[in-house]
Amino acid sequence: MNKNKKIRIISRLDINNDFVIKGLYYEGLRKVGDPEKLAQKYYEDGSDEIIFLDAVASLYDRNSLNQIVKKISKNVFIPITVGGGIRSLKDIKNILRSGADKIAINSHFHKNKSFVKNAVQAFGSSTIVGSITAMKTKDNWNAYIDNGKHKIKENLLEILKRFEDSGVGEIIINSKDKDGMMKGFDIDLIELVSSTVSVPIIASSGAGNVDHILKLIKQTNCDAVSLASVLHYNYDTIKNIKKTLKDNKVFVRS
Repeated sequence: MNKNKKIRIISRLDINNDFVIKGLYYEGLRKVGDPEKLAQKYYEDGSDEIIFLDAVASLYDRNSLNQIVKKISKNVFIPITVGGGIRSLKDIKNILRSGADKIAINSHFHKNKSFVKNAVQAFGSSTIVGSITAMKTKDNWNAYIDNGKHKIKENLLEILKRFEDSGVGEIIINSKDKDGMMKGFDIDLIELVSSTVSVPIIASSGAGNVDHILKLIKQTNCDAVSLASVLHYNYDTIKNIKKTLKDNKVFVRS
């Protein structure tokens, strides 16, 4: 842990057909709220950034978040990252014009090897975010695309290095077997990622309470924490989480 690093607290909204949804292990997705209302709530509560991910976009060959982002960005004045179904530079341009600040790319990074590098060259490193979903089986780390549905053959460490070499500004790391469980982050996974690349890391999947977040920050070198279920189901608030982190000598943004 870098004691002088300011940890970002990010709220994450997974979207399907204009609703915020959540499940377990990326399965059993259920509606939990309205994206516009939840984004406004988390913004007012002190979220440093918001991540919107179209949960089924890559499966159905679409991207449909433009209108949602356009509405939300009129009243939410923090960085907005959008991901899901991003397949072309035109997709990126359209979403940025709708009000997004950053674009998260996962599935198409593996389907078109030069796509992320081209995106970084076109829009800048700070605009392009790499996204990885991973799970450990025995001694191997497997990576998944299409919202955790399909395992790919490429080694996790190779993916990380390829993202870094492509020039992404940061990497979101999602844990498939911690998703929605609210029993804590995959510390081993976050440690592995942060020790493999020098790119800033956003840790996602697993937060059920502020103690889980404290443990993550103290035991890894992550730069930001992404929260979903713990906020959606009102187990805690961003305001209270930040206060507790400050009380435990963790630097967070005001």
